[in-house]
Amino acid sequence: MTKKTPILISIVGPTAIGKTALSIKLAKYFNTEIISADSRQFYQEMQIGTAAPTLAELAAVPHHFIKQISVDSYYNVGAFEKDAISLLTELYIKHDIVIMVGGSGLYVNAVTKGLDEFPEVNPDIRDVLNSRFKNDGLEGLQFQLKELDPKAYNKIAIDNPQRLIRALEVCLSSGKPYSSFLTSENKKRDFETITIGITANREIIYDRINRRVDLMIEDGLLGEVEDLLPKKHQNALNTVGYKELFNVLEKQWTLAFAISEIKKNTRRFAKRQLTWFKKNEETIWFDYEVDLKTIIESINKRVNTLDHS
Repeated sequence: MTKKTPILISIVGPTAIGKTALSIKLAKYFNTEIISADSRQFYQEMQIGTAAPTLAELAAVPHHFIKQISVDSYYNVGAFEKDAISLLTELYIKHDIVIMVGGSGLYVNAVTKGLDEFPEVNPDIRDVLNSRFKNDGLEGLQFQLKELDPKAYNKIAIDNPQRLIRALEVCLSSGKPYSSFLTSENKKRDFETITIGITANREIIYDRINRRVDLMIEDGLLGEVEDLLPKKHQNALNTVGYKELFNVLEKQWTLAFAISEIKKNTRRFAKRQLTWFKKNEETIWFDYEVDLKTIIESINKRVNTLDHS
């Protein structure tokens, strides 16, 4: 009897659409485990503002890559790719199907398609760039990337400090443009991916985001951010929901204004997520209110096709 093809069910979609709840239902149905590909949920200190799974949700199904490192740690998408593929190799010994869930498109692609190979980076260069960002902000770094690699400047999210510093450290360490290391070739994986997308019309997505932000504030997000104020320079904390409330704690903004900015910036983030995920033409999209049975039937149909191909 031939062994079944290992399957990765990747659940994607905009923030606040219900990916976590769906992943747990599917993991229970398939009696399997969940890998998180949400780059903000990796951090132990960031619970409320990242909408990380609750203790009850974590207890319901085994989860991986949830709160496993500190915001003080350096962890990038390359390390995640390596760790996730290693873990999947272990999980496929006991499971035919594994669930992956998360809204960080680059991290999802790192697992399903692989990353480009980059040269070793001089850690001293990284330290200097991080120090410049901490002291002077993004603008000088953005200008430097535009000078060194205009192609990368126009392609990457230059308002994301981690992506910007990553591109610069590669340029400066290698003496070559960051963009010269980018290819379109996918790595061969030992599993097949079935990508499930969850979405809704824009008004519903935005309403769900607004309500989630209000709930986060009610649940004590400001206190969580206050505890992290001494670490605000860490790249992990330059993220929506945290950077706005740092401004409140430093008496620059009112709480009401910060909440409105969190909602606005989260809506923009959701729009970017959908743009990214819609690039994958193989994604099977469902409305957020679709019943679980319909999604399971679609997955099983695809699994059967893969097993007999």
